[in-house]
Amino acid sequence: MRRWIFIAVSVAMASVAHAETRVPQSQAEISLGFAPVVKEAAPAVVNIYAKIVRQGRSRPLFSDPFFQDFFGRGFGEPQQRVQNSLGSGVILSEDGYVVSNYHVVGSATEIRVVTTDRREFTAEVVLGHEESDIAILRLEEAQGLPFLSMRDSDHVEVGELALAIGNPFGIGQTVSSGIISGLARTGTATGNARGYFLQTDAAINPGNSGGALIDVNGDLIGINTSILTRSGGSNGIGFAIPANLVAEFLRQAQEGNDTFVSPWAGMSGQHMSADIAESLGLVIPMGVVISDLHDLSPLAEAGLRVGDVVTHVDGDEVNSPAEMKFRMSVAGVGGTSVLTRLRGEESDEVEVALIRAPDTPDAEKTTLDESTVLPELTVSGVNPAVIIDLGLKLSQSGVVVVDPGPYGARAGLRVGDVLEAINGADIARPNDVVRALTDPGRRINMLILRGGRSLSLRFRL
Repeated sequence: MRRWIFIAVSVAMASVAHAETRVPQSQAEISLGFAPVVKEAAPAVVNIYAKIVRQGRSRPLFSDPFFQDFFGRGFGEPQQRVQNSLGSGVILSEDGYVVSNYHVVGSATEIRVVTTDRREFTAEVVLGHEESDIAILRLEEAQGLPFLSMRDSDHVEVGELALAIGNPFGIGQTVSSGIISGLARTGTATGNARGYFLQTDAAINPGNSGGALIDVNGDLIGINTSILTRSGGSNGIGFAIPANLVAEFLRQAQEGNDTFVSPWAGMSGQHMSADIAESLGLVIPMGVVISDLHDLSPLAEAGLRVGDVVTHVDGDEVNSPAEMKFRMSVAGVGGTSVLTRLRGEESDEVEVALIRAPDTPDAEKTTLDESTVLPELTVSGVNPAVIIDLGLKLSQSGVVVVDPGPYGARAGLRVGDVLEAINGADIARPNDVVRALTDPGRRINMLILRGGRSLSLRFRL
């Protein structure tokens, strides 16, 4: 009889858990724990084994002709090293779309996914984004798989119960419990400034990366990505990528995108410090101060200008440029967002179009041929699309190195270098580079801009 009572309580508890999010109301519910939720959610969390081939570093000493003649050609050449990466993933659809972290699978040459019932699948990355640390995989010949539904992560609150499911240290699938400790956290553990992470004290350890953070209803609220630690183990401060951003990645992957496209704001900004707030007459420091706008920026098109303060995007408070980008990325390219603007003492709402970074004016991408002294060097004019691709400053103009090629790399050029002058001739367009490097003489002097610093590269032919 007691057995049947226990089953009845279990069924009742499971149905209640899916109806609302609340704390346990009785000793029976407390004793039951999270077992029904874990039993339902765990099959959608998978183990990921990735093989990564890395090129070993060469040693200049071994390229000396003496060693080459003594030991034979090829002595000391860098050898390829195979590394195995271990992580977790979450199945998002019955036909085999899986989300994990980019740092787990982004550089992998071979990916194997193992489900809780020990089925194995070969997988490939169909959409990855290193900056966001998200990768969407597609399992080969998969169908009818269990998957997790995603909850609107904007409605997650501090203090909610949360479960982390993954494969820490490769010991097998493990569940840890905790609460949501904070919202809109920056990734202190990974050194980035993205201000949208969910913070949890549920234990997250190496191998948990890419695993699920779920609520008490079994819905996915985040993807575990990093921890703040001094020892390498969990100290109770873990970060998860919100489900809303994961949902946008999944949508783009299912539409066939092989690169993630996020809306382009065409602005630079800074968080509101107490000093800036005081200078603007604000009692509470909040929002993002626009410090620069590109001429083609959709914000400029909507009437915003340098000095304006953006306090909300689509009704959600923002306090850093990263939070603005996150809110706009969740909304997706092709739609609009409503920005709450503060100008002086007046506040209003402005509708902004969410667009791709324009590939205008024409970048005139050019690859140098054998008639020049640096064949295979690829250069491009700078426009918003190039600025985004190469991570250049918003105000950058001129001609940039897209690919140095073998000879350009030997001369010291790097991707993202801005060419300002060659042998005293100013460089304004890609064709100027072609002319300057066609019969330039025996000596080459390049003035370049790298990371905001002016450098001079000198070499002889």
